[in-house]
Amino acid sequence: MESQLIKNYEYHVWANTRVFQHLSKLPQGVLLQEISNVFPTIYEGLVHIFRVDTVWLAAMNNFTYEQTKTLLGEINEKTTGKNLEQLEAEYLNLAEQYRNFLSSDADMKIVKEYPHPMHGVLRASTEELVQHVVNHGTYHRGNLTSMLRQLGHAGEPSDYVLYLYEING
Repeated sequence: MESQLIKNYEYHVWANTRVFQHLSKLPQGVLLQEISNVFPTIYEGLVHIFRVDTVWLAAMNNFTYEQTKTLLGEINEKTTGKNLEQLEAEYLNLAEQYRNFLSSDADMKIVKEYPHPMHGVLRASTEELVQHVVNHGTYHRGNLTSMLRQLGHAGEPSDYVLYLYEING
């Protein structure tokens, strides 16, 4: 039986995929159109979600803060100047990395320490961090919907209950 942890993560992937599919139907310029909102462009919002997802997977894989800073530079290289399809491919690659990690034999309930030079030490389990990744994505997909509406386009519904309808229907 699939764990709730994996189901929650799969919801995150499903919701991101819906957003990418929706954005692919809109005029290309919408992604880079500057707007006064949470992010300067929709593209930057997508990159932000990807960046945070990547950083937390690195943390769960015991990367140090310094290794993570290096990784952030690599993320910038992976995302700068990419089109929507290329960015979605990076998301899907990252989703596979998460799936491999989450299907490992590691105990996802063990609390570990995650030191940060500005925020102190976070004590959290992998389950809690994955929940954060999912919540963070949900929050910012809402921002993207608001931005799309501000630009005169509809957003894409990605509520968890819609995911449940789809997988259980």
